[in-house]
Amino acid sequence: MKIIKLSAIDSTNSFLKDLALTSAIENFTVVAADCQRKGRGQQGSSWVSEPHKNLIFSVFVRFELFHISEKRYLNFAVSLAIFEVLSLENIPGVAIKWPNDILSGNKKICGVLIETSVKGTEISSAVIGIGLNVNQTDFPASLEKASSLQLLRGQNFELDRLLKKIVLKLKLKIALVEAKEFKLLEAAYLHVLYKKNTPTMFKDNKGTLFMGMVLGISEEGKLQVALEDERILEFGIKEISFL
Repeated sequence: MKIIKLSAIDSTNSFLKDLALTSAIENFTVVAADCQRKGRGQQGSSWVSEPHKNLIFSVFVRFELFHISEKRYLNFAVSLAIFEVLSLENIPGVAIKWPNDILSGNKKICGVLIETSVKGTEISSAVIGIGLNVNQTDFPASLEKASSLQLLRGQNFELDRLLKKIVLKLKLKIALVEAKEFKLLEAAYLHVLYKKNTPTMFKDNKGTLFMGMVLGISEEGKLQVALEDERILEFGIKEISFL
């Protein structure tokens, strides 16, 4: 794998997207930064990370014959790659919170931002941005639900070793996407999905509270929630939150 290391950058995703536009970069090229000044999360949210303590990186992936209707399986693959590496590191209570946050218990330890390039009806490439809290031990009060591997395990982790393990695992999961092993990916994702089949309190984007139960993911990648009256509703990103 080719790894480009930067001391500071506005956004590893933006840097890698620009690089892909101006040069013929290798598949699975990685851009990693010690410090990211304008880290981005889902739907324009920010990603805050203490310099030199965490993993902040993006991976370029090229595809052939990958239809846009199959995009959710890429999300499954990326989430599962991180989940499996952290499970092997004995991080307790690891789960995937839809769409692709990685939790330990109810604490967020990793966020993912996947940005795709589309030609016609095919996804030609993707830039996969990953922010993993590794050795940071102090977080702003606004991030009360954030944690790190060091806080959870009480030990320091080697960043380069973790980076290579995640990228290698990501290659294996992307290979399943390319082999159209969609049922396998979906079953594995749903098996470790946060709050699946568990009665849970939710809040929608209008501030309404309601009880429901996560059932699965729709073909459009939306979260399917069964309500107490047996209706099944589907929600997009930022349309629903867990309480």
